[in-house]
Amino acid sequence: MSGQPYPIAVIPGDGIGPEVVEAELLVLAASGVDFTFSEHPAGDAELARSGAALPAATLAAAKAAQAVVFGAAGATAKDVILRLRAELATNVNLRPAKAYAGAPCLRPETDLIVVRENSEGLYVGREELVEPGMATATRLITDRASFAIARYALQYAADNGYNKVTAVHKVNVLQITDQVFLDACRRAAAEFPQLSYEEALVDSVAMRMVLRPSDFQVMVTTNLFGDILSDLAAGLIGGLGLCPSANLGPQHALFEPVHGSAPDIAGQGRANPAAAILCGAMLLRHLGHRDEAARVEAALTACLAAGQTTPDLGGRLSTMDMARAVTQRIEARAGAPRSGPGGGAKHPKA
Repeated sequence: MSGQPYPIAVIPGDGIGPEVVEAELLVLAASGVDFTFSEHPAGDAELARSGAALPAATLAAAKAAQAVVFGAAGATAKDVILRLRAELATNVNLRPAKAYAGAPCLRPETDLIVVRENSEGLYVGREELVEPGMATATRLITDRASFAIARYALQYAADNGYNKVTAVHKVNVLQITDQVFLDACRRAAAEFPQLSYEEALVDSVAMRMVLRPSDFQVMVTTNLFGDILSDLAAGLIGGLGLCPSANLGPQHALFEPVHGSAPDIAGQGRANPAAAILCGAMLLRHLGHRDEAARVEAALTACLAAGQTTPDLGGRLSTMDMARAVTQRIEARAGAPRSGPGGGAKHPKA
């Protein structure tokens, strides 16, 4: 950006969202990249205050920003995060799941990426109450969106050192819609002969993920399947508190932890900020700052290995203390301390 700070719209959302976002912004401010953060309201409390879960001004700020940092969605998730994804035309939902030393987990060998189509499937909201006790839902699958997500997954694998892509489907039952999806995946795969391409039924994939997660590297699939499988992957690595995600489109990008708003621990300083911090690393990488992203990831990895974590991971640190531990390691690697949010970023509220 020619030396200009990146303008980032910050939408903390509900529950623990504001806490984990505060931690993420602290780490981003220490990354060595300049940002200007502007905070905007959305969610349950905003609905109660103004009557709009996603105010027009917040949506406009999200569209005008270089990227969006999002915290967590509560009961108004459909009206907030699903609408943001749609309005920003983010057709790609990128969800990595990686086990870290020091974080208790079921399958320490897990290191995979779920590439989820973000704009279609059953999440288009076409439901109908036919009569009392009977309802239908429409599953929308198009060749255009399927080819785009498949090609993104294959290009991502090629660019990031992976050699295998698995297209996940249920074509033996969903014989028309998933055939459209698979036909598009096969056309895209033909452009990447250097990669191993396979197709697998979603139910068998779920079993194989539990038994042998190392079977998978990059998985590409439709909206609902991707939502479910990415949460399954989270269970393998120690929980949703370690799972970031990126919503990416031709013009916009939105980064959000996969976890929910966790209202039972909101405001207590106990929320695990790891997923949000990893979202920050994904944001840095999206903006082309791969070295800075790697430093953030390395610092967080070191904190996890050293037990500098929140109680859910066996540590004793608060949310912000864990974030400070990460920033201290970043600064130690960089060789020069930064002054915190005021030094690396400006953070006015809207």
